[in-house]
Amino acid sequence: MPAEHELVLTRLIDAPREKLYRCWTEPSLMKQWFAPAPYTTPVAEVDLRVGGASKIVMRSPEGQEIPCPGTYLEIVPNRKLVFTDAYTGDWNPSGKPFMTAIITFDDEDGKTRYTARVRHWSAEDKKTHEDMGFHPGWGQCADQLAALAKKI
Repeated sequence: MPAEHELVLTRLIDAPREKLYRCWTEPSLMKQWFAPAPYTTPVAEVDLRVGGASKIVMRSPEGQEIPCPGTYLEIVPNRKLVFTDAYTGDWNPSGKPFMTAIITFDDEDGKTRYTARVRHWSAEDKKTHEDMGFHPGWGQCADQLAALAKKI
């Protein structure tokens, strides 16, 4: 995929990668960090297997629900998660694919290098995601993720 279709966010987080992975895969933890505050995550359902669905719903302060369905493409425990919204689970097409996310957790100087690579189907989709606030939104979520991982 051409680099112009990819958005990347990385952080060095002072928490073990196992805890970050748990925050990404355990619904009760996902609900605590997944949406940038003051948004919330009232729904987090995970079928953690290749082909399994994730059903995440974010809610705005005004009550608007933003569904974030997806399917896991690759799972390497405590190291990597790859998922896409091109499917809604068990390889059922979603209608309009928007992105594929590659989340990695790498050891670095006693901490974890957290990297979120989001690849879009087109330059237009990438721009849409940037305009939605990818960097500030995913950045805030990474900060919330870091804070939660430190206390679990």
